[in-house]
Amino acid sequence: MSDTAARAGADLPSILIVEDEPDMLVGLEHNLRYEGYEVLTARDGRAGLETWRRRHPDMVLLDVMLPEMNGFDVLRAIRGEDREVPIILITAKGLEADKVHGLTLGADDYITKPFSVRELLARIHAVLRRTRTEEDAPPIHRFGDVEVDLGRRECRKQGREVQLSFKEFEVLRLLLENRGQTITREQLLETVWGKQAEASGSRTVDTHIANLRKKIEGPGKHRYIRTVHKVGYKFVEEGGA
Repeated sequence: MSDTAARAGADLPSILIVEDEPDMLVGLEHNLRYEGYEVLTARDGRAGLETWRRRHPDMVLLDVMLPEMNGFDVLRAIRGEDREVPIILITAKGLEADKVHGLTLGADDYITKPFSVRELLARIHAVLRRTRTEEDAPPIHRFGDVEVDLGRRECRKQGREVQLSFKEFEVLRLLLENRGQTITREQLLETVWGKQAEASGSRTVDTHIANLRKKIEGPGKHRYIRTVHKVGYKFVEEGGA
């Protein structure tokens, strides 16, 4: 059996492509179908949002520059209804501000035009691999008034759900699974951002840590996620060294 046939037989997830450039849309659709994915398409932001609401695909590839409704507005709308569906932004070359804004709004990854199909597939595979629930459910971590269920990808504080982006959750997961151990910024980048690590840089890690602290600890409080000067971060129980 060929690799493609094997992937097709594995019931691969569905992917919605929202892209207004006809040639790129057709090319992406062809290559993803060849890999065995179920593919949905839309050529403007409004149609993309309507398709997502109607079909609820497992992943969204979302161009930033779209007619009718731009990619940021589509991203914001989806995140208002679903905080977990993986979303990869397609951005224009050199527009760093778009990438940062997209991540802030809750995108899980981004890819910059022009890109190769191989790079895109690698990013899709990496994101989907991280989002799939393992057969052996990971443990539930509790500290203070916070509860984190790694298997269900849920975080609650005082019983209320905390909205974490995909990468914020993955950073928290890595820290929790290595309690008491210092995780360097380089390790965080390599594990959570993968091939995107070099382009993201350590400031991206610091930004995600700051967001996590605000959401689960409160402004100005570093009870659990501690900074290890010039090295990285570690998770400790309250009152720990």
